Amino acid sequence: MAETISPVLINHRPFEPNSTIINSHHSSFLDQNPNVDTIVAVDDIEIPTVDFSVLFSDDLEKRAKAIENIGHVCEDFGFFYLVNHGVSDKLFESVFKGISDFFNPTEIEDRKQYEKKNPTDRIRWGLRSSPGENREYLKVIAHPEYHCPAKPAGFSEAMEEYFKRLRVIVDGLGKAVSKAMGFEECYIEKVFKLDSGFDMSAMNLYPPNFRSKGSIGVPNHTDPGFFVSLIQDVNSGLQILSHKGDWINVNMPPNAIFINLGDHLEILTNGKYKSHVHRVVVDNNKVKRISVATLHGPSLDSFVSPAPEFVDESHPPIYRGMTYKQSLEVNGGDEIDVQSSLEQIRIE
Repeated sequence: MAETISPVLINHRPFEPNSTIINSHHSSFLDQNPNVDTIVAVDDIEIPTVDFSVLFSDDLEKRAKAIENIGHVCEDFGFFYLVNHGVSDKLFESVFKGISDFFNPTEIEDRKQYEKKNPTDRIRWGLRSSPGENREYLKVIAHPEYHCPAKPAGFSEAMEEYFKRLRVIVDGLGKAVSKAMGFEECYIEKVFKLDSGFDMSAMNLYPPNFRSKGSIGVPNHTDPGFFVSLIQDVNSGLQILSHKGDWINVNMPPNAIFINLGDHLEILTNGKYKSHVHRVVVDNNKVKRISVATLHGPSLDSFVSPAPEFVDESHPPIYRGMTYKQSLEVNGGDEIDVQSSLEQIRIE
């Protein structure tokens, strides 16, 4: 890597977190502030960029600065763009082509074989067209066992390689965030049992405006897990709710990966790190849009609760503990149609 590498944290506009919003969960904030639940969003709030390669630089000073910065990003933002992550441009292209081929509109009858049959599905297809949700999706379990449709040709191979690269990122971010919190680098790996972590990936096809029955592709939600990684072929539609209560348009740099912290990192840190509400808006789509959102979770049998290091007299536990599998099912979801349960397990 050349010495002219970009800074680890790129944030041209200083961010001023609002303590009132930081200290409450965002779904509660939305309930109390219905006016923010609009389609209007802002572009002028910069989303920070983290350089994955510098987190493991041989230059110890650079590495220490990178670890410090990712700690600030996780606490003050909760989301960021990841660059220099090791996923090649060619692999991105293969992934998007494979997904586009899978969603061939002339072969929709063939895809119906993957419609929901039972909660133990490992591959699931669906088509939604309503005022509250507009997308076609394919959901697969990516880890610890990989599942994917065999057709079209090359699709399964491209996705398998992509998910292998994501596992390197999961391991790396686990180590970096552990160090940023002041623990040994294997802390998160041990707590979440990341070697057998449960990863579910949703490949989405969003329509242009003339095909949509509403303005929303996916409604407001947070996601379970350690973090969520997302890639997309065009910038359009993804919005995230900031600490300040602004809907931010996610306009990703080319071949970056968008990282959003998950519910279970919020639970583990007793609210220090936040899982942010996000949504997809499709009313301004000019062309079809493909995204791949992968939820990187603990192992299904991992018991997750606020860690003792984040609990004291001033900060009592704010979430009840349960296994990852139990948390996915609290809202009537299952292991592939996962549902956030933060509000249900929050201690009143």
